[in-house]
Amino acid sequence: MKKLAKEFKEFIMRGNVLDMAVGVIIATAFGKITTSLVNDIFMPLISWMFGTRDMTALNVVVRAAETNADGEIVKEAIVLGFGSFLAVVLDFILVALVVFAVVKAFNKAHEVAESRKKKEEAAAEEQTPAEPSAEEKLLTEIRDLLKEKKD
Repeated sequence: MKKLAKEFKEFIMRGNVLDMAVGVIIATAFGKITTSLVNDIFMPLISWMFGTRDMTALNVVVRAAETNADGEIVKEAIVLGFGSFLAVVLDFILVALVVFAVVKAFNKAHEVAESRKKKEEAAAEEQTPAEPSAEEKLLTEIRDLLKEKKD
């Protein structure tokens, strides 16, 4: 049992698991924000355009409910609720749009960082003198030997 607990602790303490947990928590909070944005901002506007107060009221009745003489429902109505579906689709599109924007911004920042890094490396290469080739080294040695013979 102790071995299992130790393995579990090692698993939990890995960086990837902790990063994933933080991501799930942030995603949950972000999901609440987008759901509120869709339900409280966009859906009332869409409802207003369609002339209804509630998006869930936007539906198509495929078969009306059948009642008997006493007013009891004999057969339930069949209704396609496209208002709720529209809200979910809009929520998805908003989340996808924000994720796209975040990924695009991250990629742009990564490109800028890489560009700066390449410029700094190029500047460092320009500042450090290039090492002489083997031929230049040999000629330098010959020159030095000739100077020593003259002296």
